[in-house]
Amino acid sequence: MFPRATTHFILVSAIAFVASLSTPVLSQESNSGSEAQAEPGSTSPERRIYTTERVGTNAPRIDGILDDPAWRAVPWSGDYLQNDPHSGEPPSQETSMKILYDDEAVYVAFRAQDSEPEKISSQVARRDWFPGDWVEINIDSYNDNRTAFSFTVSVSGVRGDEFVSQDGDNWDSTWDPVWFAETNVDDEGWTAEMKIPLSQLRFGDDHQQVWGIQSTRRLYRKEERSTWQLVPSDAPGWVSSFGELHGIEGLRPQRQIELLPYASAQAERFAQDGDNPFATGSDESVSLGLDGKVGLTSDLTVNFTINPDFGQVEADPSEVNLSAFETFFSERRPFFIEGSNILDFRLARNNAGGSFTSDRLFYSRRIGRSPGHFPDAIPGEYVEVPENTSILGAAKLTGKTKNGWSIGLMESVTAEEKAELDFDGARRKEVVEPLTNYFVGRTAKDFREGQSSLGAMFTAVNRSIDDEELEFLHSAAYSGGVDGRHTWNDRTYHLSGTVAFSQVRGDERAILRTQTAPARFYQRPDASHVSVDSTRTSLSGIAGSVRGGRSGNSSVLYETGVAWRSPGFETNDLGFLRRSDEINQFSWVGFRSQKPVSAFRHIRWNFNQWTNYDFHGTNTSNSVNTNANLTFRSNWSTGASITRDFPFLSHHELRGGPSSEWPGIWSLDAWVRSDDRRRFFFEVGAFGRWRDEDTGQDQEAWIDLGFRPNDVLRVTLNPSVSRAEPELQWVTRATAQAGSDAGEARYVLGRLEQNTAVMTVRLDYAATPDLSIQFYAQPFVSAGKYSEFKRIRDPRADDVEDRILRLDGEQIRLVDGRYEVRETGGTDPDYVFFDPDFNFRDFNSNLVARWEFSPGSLLYLVWSQGRTGFSSNGDFSLRDDVSDLFEIHPHNIFLIKVSRWFSL
Repeated sequence: MFPRATTHFILVSAIAFVASLSTPVLSQESNSGSEAQAEPGSTSPERRIYTTERVGTNAPRIDGILDDPAWRAVPWSGDYLQNDPHSGEPPSQETSMKILYDDEAVYVAFRAQDSEPEKISSQVARRDWFPGDWVEINIDSYNDNRTAFSFTVSVSGVRGDEFVSQDGDNWDSTWDPVWFAETNVDDEGWTAEMKIPLSQLRFGDDHQQVWGIQSTRRLYRKEERSTWQLVPSDAPGWVSSFGELHGIEGLRPQRQIELLPYASAQAERFAQDGDNPFATGSDESVSLGLDGKVGLTSDLTVNFTINPDFGQVEADPSEVNLSAFETFFSERRPFFIEGSNILDFRLARNNAGGSFTSDRLFYSRRIGRSPGHFPDAIPGEYVEVPENTSILGAAKLTGKTKNGWSIGLMESVTAEEKAELDFDGARRKEVVEPLTNYFVGRTAKDFREGQSSLGAMFTAVNRSIDDEELEFLHSAAYSGGVDGRHTWNDRTYHLSGTVAFSQVRGDERAILRTQTAPARFYQRPDASHVSVDSTRTSLSGIAGSVRGGRSGNSSVLYETGVAWRSPGFETNDLGFLRRSDEINQFSWVGFRSQKPVSAFRHIRWNFNQWTNYDFHGTNTSNSVNTNANLTFRSNWSTGASITRDFPFLSHHELRGGPSSEWPGIWSLDAWVRSDDRRRFFFEVGAFGRWRDEDTGQDQEAWIDLGFRPNDVLRVTLNPSVSRAEPELQWVTRATAQAGSDAGEARYVLGRLEQNTAVMTVRLDYAATPDLSIQFYAQPFVSAGKYSEFKRIRDPRADDVEDRILRLDGEQIRLVDGRYEVRETGGTDPDYVFFDPDFNFRDFNSNLVARWEFSPGSLLYLVWSQGRTGFSSNGDFSLRDDVSDLFEIHPHNIFLIKVSRWFSL
């Protein structure tokens, strides 16, 4: 039986299918566009207007040479002004553009004059890398002053495209429309032509259209950017500052049906184990799937994927996580990152600091995650567990209507996954992940020409749990919220806020697991405002934030606000949440120079402050930070940051034990970066952390080396080394086994010496803009040695030595991989714990050849390799650890994948 929300997925898929068989339909909205006006007293530059013409039957031929008669129908528009570094001043080289349109496309011509054409930088790279000299046009076809479609072409012919949202605060380069561009270099500089199919844009059905437009040119050798519409460096927004495109009339609704079927073949080679029936040393598979895009109207689109394959996606960086909390990794899968801004609902956008910066209602990496259950195998039984949950299908409905409504719906279904177990040839299967449905709905409405907005979001996870082994999972999880933003005085000031709720449901074991998870630790013995209820079958909570400040039209900006998470708030089934039971107040003030000053191209400085409370009203932490970034006229840059975390009270350091006092921390980092336009470039940096009361220190140093021997090859090496020496590192929670304290918890800490070395290697070769080879490799080694063990005695004592009981050599000894502790000197140990020393070695690499053999159609050849090893001696030797890493038998994956784009 399918989970309840599966009907949403079927409905969205049905709509896409019906639309593919029907004739084009009109946009849902029909409001006349009007010329945007600045508010009274506005300091914004006068808005420019370009009037285009409809081209007849002889549309321009896209070859980069501007000799087509059609271009004579419209005038050149030049007078670009610098945006950076000298805002508002004439550019070093002049630029002009022309715009035409017909029923199929918008055509754009550029003349980029250059008095020294031999110095034009014609670097080649893969799509969306924006190398060398380039020109760009941004089109706000919604005319909402908030979003735009960006099209860029480098002089080498490399195309780049981005979806711009949040008035220029978010540029999504994963958006990959099908469009065309060619360039040509001549004695006067260079020229470019673009053809942008209307099917790739979104617009209303007005007879007369008014679109926002902006054009930018990059002069690479001077790192200078000039724009057609002046946008002052202190402007509070990008899209809201665009000029306007007039003259578009009678556009017919565009029927957009794009299908991208794919086929892939994969071969795996790994270590063979004669005793393990699953470790055969090889495996082969063939996959078929389909991605598609259907334009329901001229402003609403359905994207869908069936049996998606992400074999070409780069692996996550390696790490050793010794904290109580999950690491946030960014999404890398194309289907989920394209258009993800529409489904974005951050619980707090805190620029000052604090613990809420990654929290969100929707975290797409929950879909297709690793199975949550590992079978309890009997001795001698071998187990094979799927690495990830299979995504059966997913669909997204996204768009923005002419009257300002943003809409986003997503449905995804993941398969029931089973592990296979083998004992002496007898095999059985056990479910490790249930059939699950994920639903996300998002809508927002713009007001006052995009200066204010109000939105809402709802998410749902429903699992079909029929096996007792899976009852630790939530059977259902729901979250939702409302967010709003208001700006005034020409967008100079802003006020925004969010309110959200969550509810999880399930078996008593599932809700008990949620109550005792690191995000809340209800079991803390000294917690007076929360407690564990083992009979609960649901848990609910609320969250929110309010913030306001100055966001533009000044060199000095500032913001202050507060964010909160109630103890029962939980979103990790489909969102991301580190901690609940917290109230975070924050403020920041910053300065940014508007024009070059003395030797500096840019000057940036910030001061940040944040403080945290729990829902009982206890002040748990206070921090301040200041940082500065300087860019020199030579395009070198440097920066530094210093942070003071004052002594704090932690509810999580003892992993469910009592709240405990911890020493304050000083943190400092600094870096220097050379001009990355040069053939050789680098960055060097260092970070240090020092804990009060001689309780430890950490250091890290890194260097990024880059070399570009020619215009088609780029090599980077990023080595880093770090050493952590905390005196109070968490080890484990043990239980006293004898005496009057039998059954009591013992919270064990130790001195840790952890050394880590990482090298990230990247090689990027682009034979043409459509044919590229990328290589990525990262060897990672880390070793941790524990000593000087101690346990918590009085967690809230004023002095560190009064909080802990140090265990001397006569009280603790290592026996057969376990530490035995005899605090009272008896014959039997008072408690025991395993040796925590570790050596972790990991290597990941990807070699990807990518060929766009026709527009939208791709061929991938991929070789991935992984090596992972673990031991427990804790001794660090870079030479020996790296040698041991490459003695581990590799797991190789060879993949060929071809996809063909069809437009119907």
